[in-house]
Amino acid sequence: MEGTLISAIRTLLLAATVSALSFGAFAQSMIDASKTGDILMAQAATGEMTEGEVRKVDKENKKLTLKHGEIKSLEMPPMTMVFQVKDAAMLDKVQAGDKVRFKVEKIGSSFVVTEINAAK
Repeated sequence: MEGTLISAIRTLLLAATVSALSFGAFAQSMIDASKTGDILMAQAATGEMTEGEVRKVDKENKKLTLKHGEIKSLEMPPMTMVFQVKDAAMLDKVQAGDKVRFKVEKIGSSFVVTEINAAK
C-alpha cells in the first residue's frame, strides 16, 4: 500500500511539473504573438503609400474599389478589392480611372483606406 501511495504522489508531482512547464511555454508563446501583433499594427499604422487605380467609387456605402500593388505592411499581394474609407469626404477627391497613392489599415476585420492622394 505504501509503495502505491508513493507511486501516486510521484505521478502527481510529475504531472504538476509538466503542467507548469507547459503553461510557461504557452504563456511565452502568447507574449511572443502579442509582440508580433504589436509590430504588425505599428507597421500598418506607419505603412508606406501603395500605388493603385480607382475602379469604382461607392459614396452611398463609403467604399472604394482599388486595383493596387503589393501592400507590404499587410502582407497583401497585388489585386483588385473593395475597401471601406475612414472618412467619406475622401470619396469626393477621386473618381474611376484615377491613379492614386493610398494607405490602408486593418481595423477589426475590415481593411480601411485612411489616406488617399492623386499619384504624382
